[in-house]
Amino acid sequence: MNEQLIKEFTARFGAAPEAVSQAPGRLEILGNHTDYNQGFVLSCAVGLNTAFAARRIQGSVCTIRDFRDGSEKKFDLNNIDEAVRGDWSNYVKGMITALRRRGFTIGAFEAGMRSTVPLSAGMSSSAAFETAAGFALRELFDIRLTPEEWALAGQEVENIYLGLKTGLLDQFSSIFGKKDAIILSDFRKIAVLRTVQLPAGYAVAVINSMKKHNLVDSEYNTRRADCENAAEILCGIYSDAKTLRDISLDQLVNAKPALGEREYRRALHVVGECTRVHLAVERLEKGDVEGFGQLWFDSHESSRVNFENSTPELDYLIELAKSIPGALGARLSGGGFGGITIHLVRKDQAEEYARKVCAAYKLRTGIDAEYYICELGDGACSEKLN
Repeated sequence: MNEQLIKEFTARFGAAPEAVSQAPGRLEILGNHTDYNQGFVLSCAVGLNTAFAARRIQGSVCTIRDFRDGSEKKFDLNNIDEAVRGDWSNYVKGMITALRRRGFTIGAFEAGMRSTVPLSAGMSSSAAFETAAGFALRELFDIRLTPEEWALAGQEVENIYLGLKTGLLDQFSSIFGKKDAIILSDFRKIAVLRTVQLPAGYAVAVINSMKKHNLVDSEYNTRRADCENAAEILCGIYSDAKTLRDISLDQLVNAKPALGEREYRRALHVVGECTRVHLAVERLEKGDVEGFGQLWFDSHESSRVNFENSTPELDYLIELAKSIPGALGARLSGGGFGGITIHLVRKDQAEEYARKVCAAYKLRTGIDAEYYICELGDGACSEKLN
């Protein structure tokens, strides 16, 4: 992708870029909505990337071209304090403001981007974009941050600049991803604890419901508030607890009378997800791939019933996973409210399985779903060209 992008950049701007970068999309394997509860997540980077090329220029006006559709955005560095609704350059402007808060000076630049990460699907195209932009800027302006600090800067784009109270999962996965491996992250320590290999012979099929999710306009912030309300009550009962991550399933059940029904179900989802993450690591270490897959089904059922962040389309894709041979487990992945499902499949059956699921989905919904057989990829990288 970078070679093509460099050629396109040079043709458009009349000079070669000084830096290129790329950052992958991600899949949340298990640990739905646990990151902002300081919990545990299993995730991976995928082999679909956003590439970003840039060079420094004089003045204060930046130009960014999306070479997928030829659209361009311009903005003045002196006037980027607030996001402009619907403007895709917000992710770059937000990263610049996050870097400014850390004391770095960002000058004007021209940039171009390309991406194979599907938009609004739940594979975190936004984190891939803001991370790729940030990594290109680090080469242009000699910015040195730890990988954890880059993830926090990306989170600030979402939290502060765009007003979406997301956790760190997306940025962590995009930055720390390892080829052919799933990463286990602890979002209290803000650290990757370890990697776990996906056994040979298995793959992840991503099936996009084509019902776009836009978390800024969804009930994401409401779900987070529900979790915070439940945590406040539970931490008042259990003095050693700080967040839902510290509550066991038994403690939650015992404290159910103190919670409203909605807060209880939201907490049950998060506590259950943290439990499933640890069980998943144990089962993978034992080679119990079928048991690992069952946790995916369990996770989706909790999303459907307890967290209510599924949709009829997502639910039907999971029903199909239980009836069409080839899948060991399936669940929604990401924030929910639309987007993608992930399916743990035998690699030699992956293509046939995905085609059958998409055909059945079309018969029920009339929607042409997209599918990807995903490789687990490495995290973000960047290079200074001259």
